[in-house]
Amino acid sequence: MGRGTIIITGASSGLGAEMARGFAALGYDLGLCARRVERLEGLRSEISSAHPERRVVIEALDVDDHEAVFRVFGALAEELGGVDRVIVNAGLGKGAALGTGRFDANLRTATTNFVGALAQTEAALEIFRAQGRGHLVMISSMSALRGMRKAMTVYAATKAGVSALAEGVRSERIPGVDVSVIHPGYIRSEMNEHVRQRTRFMVDTEVGVRSMIAAIERRRTKAYVPAWPWVPIGFAMRVLPLSVVRRLA
Repeated sequence: MGRGTIIITGASSGLGAEMARGFAALGYDLGLCARRVERLEGLRSEISSAHPERRVVIEALDVDDHEAVFRVFGALAEELGGVDRVIVNAGLGKGAALGTGRFDANLRTATTNFVGALAQTEAALEIFRAQGRGHLVMISSMSALRGMRKAMTVYAATKAGVSALAEGVRSERIPGVDVSVIHPGYIRSEMNEHVRQRTRFMVDTEVGVRSMIAAIERRRTKAYVPAWPWVPIGFAMRVLPLSVVRRLA
């Protein structure tokens, strides 16, 4: 018998796919969803080969299709026999400096990262309220701690919104429901592949995701991961002048 069931969105690549591998190794059954179904199929085959005792259910999902979010979460919950944890992970890293003619890119990031996260949160909490239990995990970012410049401005704002959603739900103290918000630092993924060589403190996907999984398993209300160097950097980001913080973006 498995340790429980987890829904992970944005599971076709990057942090989502690596979390799926890690949680399967820990004994969880999985409901994985993303836009790229062929990648999900490959991931399911990989996990099933390594852990044949695990159940891996996949569903196509574009989180910008808000009705689909509720439908897919409901279908996964039914097929898995309930959901112990939902990881709101799907998102975009695209964007441009405001006022440079790329409202289209910024709108897409804002819609996917915040409104999409809202839809996922609503769908997850409907399930958890009905069950009387559950663990909501929101994947934010270290960039949520302060306003960021240029291409990072809208992305950081959406992640700040995700963190605020998590805190608001936690403050409601829904019976049986735990809420965690995870702030990853620079972890290699498909999203940031183009900046890999010039970003300080970047860690490999496996290293970063191990830290994320450890924090999630401990049901931390808030975690900066990996702890080094992001816990001290997080403290510094909250208190340093914006002129200093801007160099971290």
